[in-house]
Amino acid sequence: MTNESDTLRYDLWIEEALRGVIRRSLRTAASTGLPGDHHFYITFLTEQPGVRMGDWLRAEYPDEMTIVLQHQYEKLLVEEEQFSVTLRFSGRPEHLVVPFDAVTSFADPSVSFGLQLKTAEFGDLDEGDEEAEELMPEDIGQSPPKQKKPAAGADSDDPGKTGQVIALDSFRKK
Repeated sequence: MTNESDTLRYDLWIEEALRGVIRRSLRTAASTGLPGDHHFYITFLTEQPGVRMGDWLRAEYPDEMTIVLQHQYEKLLVEEEQFSVTLRFSGRPEHLVVPFDAVTSFADPSVSFGLQLKTAEFGDLDEGDEEAEELMPEDIGQSPPKQKKPAAGADSDDPGKTGQVIALDSFRKK
């Protein structure tokens, strides 16, 4: 029998790594600009703690918002836990602050690259959280693995015990 502290939290580590890709992409854009046709679509939860935006904009996007960083953005600043940027909405400048934990998706359509991320309840999970739910394949858009009949001579005491491999291709936009 294993307890929660014995569990390796691959789900948390993967999310952390994916947010690192977003952070690094934004840092590159902030320091050198976006080369060629590169542009970013970033979707985030507007009610997530730490998100700062004008009340008029939050009223228009009460749950979720997608921003595009391409030609017209200013003051892109990337920190460890959040980024901020000034964008224009109907010609009106608006400064946004978005914690990386609020981001639900990130895409660069110019190279067919995209990421889907967990948020809210995921961001609240600590590595030692006893109430942490197990991340299931269907939670990230994967089909559960098909159960195979054990081979002759295989240990059949636990037929539901299978390893799961999640392909990163499932996170890319098609």
